Amino acid sequence: MHRYGTLCEAEPALEESDVNRPVIDGVKTAHSIIQNALLQKRYELLEPEAKDYIEAFGIKTTKQRVASSCEEAIQAARSLGYPVVLKIISPDISHKTDVGGVKLDIKDENGVDHAYDEIMGDVTKRQPDARIYGILVQEMATPSTEVIVGGVKDLQFGPVVMFGLGGIFIEVFKDVSFRIAPVEEYEALDMIHQIKGAEVLTGFRNRAAVDITAVAQTIVKVSDIMIATEEIKEIDLNPVLVYPKGLKAVDARIILCQS
Repeated sequence: MHRYGTLCEAEPALEESDVNRPVIDGVKTAHSIIQNALLQKRYELLEPEAKDYIEAFGIKTTKQRVASSCEEAIQAARSLGYPVVLKIISPDISHKTDVGGVKLDIKDENGVDHAYDEIMGDVTKRQPDARIYGILVQEMATPSTEVIVGGVKDLQFGPVVMFGLGGIFIEVFKDVSFRIAPVEEYEALDMIHQIKGAEVLTGFRNRAAVDITAVAQTIVKVSDIMIATEEIKEIDLNPVLVYPKGLKAVDARIILCQS
């Protein structure tokens, strides 16, 4: 099994003492992640890479660790604190749940042990040729309102950003808005209020209003990524859990250009 640590040798992991380094260092780290993937002829970042990438641009994600054994997964869960989520890491698997590659709301060490073995068994059985680079252990984020923020390089319009409500709203109602990048914060706010389900975010039927400013700033940051990074073809943050204060991107998918 390949370990994620070997995939990103170009840039060392950030230590706690490094959190105040200039923003440019974060951008350099993000650039090294993409260049490392391209050198390996991978055109979709692994989930931990994608999350590290958007973190470098100031988008908050769930805390995570990468494990290459059950013992490491237990240690990671202990470090993060329960409950946790386990996910398969493979360049050959985009839809992890389809192959049994995700286990949610794991509450103790026995649960990690069982979930790890189940994931490895299910993935090996359902997609035996998949390269497995480890297991992602991440915090189980507190449930809240789900949104999606994305970006794509359109052949006609160039970089475009997208926003919508997550869950069934995006899958069934296609309730989304689009803008050509670059996008300023006031334009991002317009995108948010343009969708039909905007009331869900502002407080509806005793639901607490969520942090719309944080959502708008995330849209702007995705716009910045699409403008600044010519290698990125598509970015998809789904779901992003939005709270009365702040948000977290629970999953991130970044596809790179092949030309």
